[in-house]
Amino acid sequence: MISGHSTVKPTGLVSATCWEKASSTHCLSFQWTLDISFRMKENREYIKVVGETLLLTATQNIAQRAHEESEGENKGNFLTIMELLAKHNPTVKRKMTSQRNATYLGHDTQNEIIDCLAEMVRTSISEVAQSEAFSILVDETKDLSKKEQMSFVIRYYYNGSVCESFLAFEAAQRLDAAALSQKIIQILQKHGLDYKNHLVGQAYDGASVMSGKNTGVQARMKSEAPLAFYVHCNAHCLNLVLVDSVKCIPEANCFFSLLQKLYVFVSGSYVHQRWLEVQREMFQGAPRELQRLIETRWACRYNACKTVKDRLPAIIRLLKEIAEDQNGDRAVEARGLLAQIDLKFVSLLVTFTSVLGEIKYLSAILQSPQLDLGTAVTLVDSLVDTLQSYREGSLFNDIWDNILTLTEQCNISATPSARQVKPSSLLEGHYLFTPIAQRQVSTEKESFRTGSFIPVIDVLLSEVKRRLSKENCVIMKGIQALNPCSATFCDKDVVFPFASQYNCNTEDLQYEIPQLKRILERKQSSGQETPKALIELTVFLEPFKEVFHQMFKLCKIALALPVSTASCERSFSRLKLIKTALRSTMTDERLSNLGVLSRIKKVMLRKAKIRLFLCLLLFVSANIYFSSITVLFEINLHLMPDITAK
Repeated sequence: MISGHSTVKPTGLVSATCWEKASSTHCLSFQWTLDISFRMKENREYIKVVGETLLLTATQNIAQRAHEESEGENKGNFLTIMELLAKHNPTVKRKMTSQRNATYLGHDTQNEIIDCLAEMVRTSISEVAQSEAFSILVDETKDLSKKEQMSFVIRYYYNGSVCESFLAFEAAQRLDAAALSQKIIQILQKHGLDYKNHLVGQAYDGASVMSGKNTGVQARMKSEAPLAFYVHCNAHCLNLVLVDSVKCIPEANCFFSLLQKLYVFVSGSYVHQRWLEVQREMFQGAPRELQRLIETRWACRYNACKTVKDRLPAIIRLLKEIAEDQNGDRAVEARGLLAQIDLKFVSLLVTFTSVLGEIKYLSAILQSPQLDLGTAVTLVDSLVDTLQSYREGSLFNDIWDNILTLTEQCNISATPSARQVKPSSLLEGHYLFTPIAQRQVSTEKESFRTGSFIPVIDVLLSEVKRRLSKENCVIMKGIQALNPCSATFCDKDVVFPFASQYNCNTEDLQYEIPQLKRILERKQSSGQETPKALIELTVFLEPFKEVFHQMFKLCKIALALPVSTASCERSFSRLKLIKTALRSTMTDERLSNLGVLSRIKKVMLRKAKIRLFLCLLLFVSANIYFSSITVLFEINLHLMPDITAK
């Protein structure tokens, strides 16, 4: 056998060697492919971690970088979180300790990824194009670095709900009407929004540069977008109602000044500790704080009045104790405040607590993104009716009873000290069977009613009607006519003028309205639930939008019209959280991107996850072995990882 094997020809050995070389070459190629796949998977996982970490810092409104990121110093939130993750993730650790030019942790890379994330969120509002009707909401404020920052929000109907989506912060270089209107147009063009045909509304505050009828921003926008109906922010209007009302009534002005003085006095370090102790002795539960009065938040003064009303006995006891204190300045101030808390103060306190409670409800509703203009008008009318009932009905008697109850609890005299009345000379030589002072006591209630209560209600009524009443507006009437609970629902005389304002086909409406009425009547007669509000009617019409095309279009326009600029105000709260004293040198582009991510919802991220991750892949494609073919192949195979997975 051995001798037989020794006789193998040399050609057989050569063939075996060639086959072995070929096999080894194949293995090398295969191993190289596996290595590339492993690197791709590893890089994809690493970039996902980097993106999620930046997204975490953005949504939590915390800074990404520190002033100094050198070794041994505080490296900032982003690098610190990444180092923490590296301790528990071998892939992240390996990437962070690899070549320094391939860690993708530098500030330029951070900015590009943040820009990518924000752009994907903005792209998700492409649903505006499907709505075919949107409004622009704009407001302005100063940031920490004294820059005038404009907040842009768009409102539209989509998929059964009203959406108010934040677009961007933009620094305004000039504050004239021409520059501001041009800035608005640039923002709309930048995001690909067809404002000339689909912009149906615009909402700003009441500043003359914004609301001017001839050369204001709203007039200039109207010339560019003829359908853009201007709405003065109703929340601002309600605030102005209260401001102007108080200015017209000196007693009310003095009352709120006294409330502010009480807040300042009680907030002192020494007095505040005594204030907490008095509350614990007199009331159960946690102590309550007096509220500071804010000039631009008049509707919130209800909380200030309510707290003082509920804690008035404790306030009086506190002032009496401090009035006997050894500190002369505090004692004098306490005596002065105590002297002002009399029957008139209690009467105004109970009155404003009751009236502002009604207004606070309207103020909260007006700031809801889901509210439509028709419902807003109905709520304003309801407030007018309520104020009218205060003036004419029995509600005043209830308020007066509350006044007497509170004065009794606080040991405040309900009748001022009677003056020495000199008997009339006509009564000389006559006997009096009725006390003369009885008339004065019995008219104290009427004196407050005619001297303070009625003037307050009358001024509020006149200001509400002047600033918030919109009965004569064709558009307001048309929106109300689209509400199924309105007395003018589907009234052609009301709907047609509204439809003509937005170039709707009234001939089609003439046939759609009767058909819609018949369908709703049949549903009601069969015991099925019918729409009760404009948003419900719009959702009901959406499956039949091809049949009721014009009615569905009108409903979308009515819902897209803005009620207030409260969403812009809410974005300013985010602005203060993002641009703090330690981040005051932030660039405008980065501020805008972080503002978008700060207000983001996880639902929006899920909708944009594939495009988002694609953008991240393309971002790193030049350096971590990605090619466009590989990216598209993996997308088609649905191998895209979920960047929102936690």
